[in-house]
Amino acid sequence: MLPLDAEHVLRPVRAGDGVALAKAYSANREHLAPWDPLRDDEFYTAQWQETHVRQCLADAAEGRGARFVIESTDGEIRGRINLNNIVRGAFRSADLGYWIDVAHARQGLASRGVREVIAHARHDLHLHRIQAATLLHNLASQRVLVGTGFERIGLAPRYLRIAGEWQDHLLFQLLLEEQLSVPREHP
Repeated sequence: MLPLDAEHVLRPVRAGDGVALAKAYSANREHLAPWDPLRDDEFYTAQWQETHVRQCLADAAEGRGARFVIESTDGEIRGRINLNNIVRGAFRSADLGYWIDVAHARQGLASRGVREVIAHARHDLHLHRIQAATLLHNLASQRVLVGTGFERIGLAPRYLRIAGEWQDHLLFQLLLEEQLSVPREHP
């Protein structure tokens, strides 16, 4: 567990997180709807989330993903930060995704968490590159990426099906060998 501030830690997803994840996603359903694929009601259940947790753990064991939660001192999950689609070999790359609880947005949690995940990707996973994509109008997410050292590399038309529509995304990348100048923050 890595402290992000006096009230939050970043930790890997673990078995038994299904109930807390279902609660967090349910509480943030409206907040996340514009940024996520369409979700059916089953997604918001503890059973579905625990099944997903098992898949996250299997992916981590096989080196395909590294998924984290931001947990507050009261034991509630306040966000997620994920490295998905980890590819080894000549590519050594992953996709970054994250979200923060609406009540904790714009407090620096995403930036602090992303910095820790970047450090993990570089030092523990030995990745070369992380990429991320944001909707064109997701300025808050773009600020997190630029503030943690990512650079905009292009526009991907109709990149992902979000909120029921194929939507354009801005693409960002971080070359980890070049990112050493962005310091890790500690509380």
